[in-house]
Order: sequence, then C-alpha cells, then structure tokens
Amino acid sequence: MSESSLDDLLQTVFTRLFSKGRSVSSTRGKSTELIGVLLELKNPLSRLSRSETKGKLFSALGELLWYLSGSNEVDFIEYYLPRYGENSDDGKTIYGGYGPRIFRHRGHYDQLANVIELLERKSSTRRAVIQLFDGEDLFEHHTDIPCTCTLQFFVRQEMLHLHVNMRSNDAFRGLPHDIFAFTFLQEIVARTLKVKVGTYKHSVGSLHLYDVEETKAVSFIDEGFQSNIPMPPMPTGDPWPSIEVLLNVEGRIRRGEKIDIEKIDVGSYWKDLIILLLIFRESKTAGGAQVVSYLKSKLSSEIYVPYIAMRERVLKEVTKQRELFEKEGA
Repeated sequence: MSESSLDDLLQTVFTRLFSKGRSVSSTRGKSTELIGVLLELKNPLSRLSRSETKGKLFSALGELLWYLSGSNEVDFIEYYLPRYGENSDDGKTIYGGYGPRIFRHRGHYDQLANVIELLERKSSTRRAVIQLFDGEDLFEHHTDIPCTCTLQFFVRQEMLHLHVNMRSNDAFRGLPHDIFAFTFLQEIVARTLKVKVGTYKHSVGSLHLYDVEETKAVSFIDEGFQSNIPMPPMPTGDPWPSIEVLLNVEGRIRRGEKIDIEKIDVGSYWKDLIILLLIFRESKTAGGAQVVSYLKSKLSSEIYVPYIAMRERVLKEVTKQRELFEKEGA
C-alpha cells in the first residue's frame, strides 16, 4: 500500500482491513488482522492527519518529544496520553519505552548517534540500523514490550530513506503516532546528514484493528479524503541545538512554569512547536481561551490552526463544565 499522505494511507489501510482482514483474539481483545503488510508514505512530511477522527497533533508531538528526551517515565507521557500508564509495570516507568532504547541501549549505547556517524563515514552502508525490540524482552513478563523491531536508514542518491519493521501495530491508535514520530526522526537525521528526505516504508507483521475501534474507523472512512497539506519542512542546518531548546522548554511547560515566547531564541519552525505545547497546556485550563487566542496569533505556519480549533472546542467544554459546577455549588 503506497500513498502520498497519512490520511490517504489510513483510508487504504482501514478499507483493506475491513475487506481482507481476518478475525483474531488476543490479550487486548478481538481484532481484525492482516499479516505481512508493507506500507509506504511517499511524502514523509505529510505525517499529520487532517481529519476530525485522527487529527491528533498534540499527543503525537508529545510522544515524539518523550522519545527524543530519552525518557521512559510515566508522568511525562501521561501528560499527553493519560492512559499510557496502563502499560507500566511499576507505575513509574514504561519498560518498553523507546527513548532509552534509542539513546541508551543496554545502558550506554546511543544508537541514533552511532547510525548518524556510520552514515557520515559510509553513506552506502546497509548497517545503519537501530534495534528497539530485544530478544531479552521475552525472558520475563512485562506489560509493555516494543512493537517496533528495527529502524533502518538508507542514503541513496543524496536522499535519506527509512524502513521500519514492526512485529505488531494497532492500525487505529498506534500507526498514526508511529508514522509521525518515525518520519520526524527521519527528517532530523536527513538534516543532520545534509541530505534530502526520501520515502518512508513501514513493514508490519500483524497489522490489526480492534473491534472496539471499528466504529471510529468507519467514521474516519466516512469523512472522505482530506487535502494533502504537509508539515513545513525542517530548516536546513544542524537541528540538534534547536531540539535541545525545544526539549528544555517542553519540560518547563509541563511543570507549569511561565514561558515568555518572545524570549525564546530559536527559529520560527521550532518556536511553532513550542507554541503548540503552550496551547496544549492552556487548552486544559478553564479560562485559557484568551491565552490560546494570543498564542495562535504568534504561529508562523497556518497548517496548525485546524488542530488548535479542536483544542479550543475542548477548552470550551472544560469552561462550560466548570461554570456548571460553580453554579450548582452556589
């Protein structure tokens, strides 16, 4: 299955699951499954769904930053995905968290840095592989082990291609977030290597749609095809200093610190992502409508406006519920 945008790819995936998938049962419930699937996203920057059903920019961005920070802490990811803690063995960490496996594999190997260094030395290499799933993960029971097996990077004709291998993938919840995070990582590596972004391929052993999500998948299909508007391209040059600023400010935002967006010394592309994180925080607070409106006016790209409108609807509901509670209390 090959498409130019995430929405087109999801349309094809859900339709194929309904027409060709077979029913299976697992510990997480009944699902419809396809075995041995290869997906291709021809434009990795078209990584965001434009639909009402799957337009989940904020949680996808939060999960990406969780990876980039090298963290596997529950408190971090639950801020963006409240149910993620269900995957924890101890209530504090996620055993299968990707961040430590990418940046501190076996306690000290920075796999991403090693891959970049290898590609800089020999661009034609076939060894630029990051391993996430490990044989040791099967030795004892854990609530969560990585669904992703490997990320393999290829530089061909001055373009960086990424091929991801998954042992298992939830088509409705996991797939859109995985594609967002991995294509973003692909773009980071491409900028670091000073090459263009190539195609993205996503190979899945078991691609499945849980029965409880079928109605939502049908709603997505019924929304029809969306306009293909990619994210703005990442600026050329070394992205890591800006990523360091982004991660630092993200932590401050999550801790509730006051942030003056005008004093953050980072380019407009990265500042937009910081603004989105601020909007996410304020949209969870009754009375934050004015701040969200102000922050929205500071964005350099209009592509994010529809996602902010979704958060503004959440904010209106929060405000309405609070006013109702105060009225009843009076």
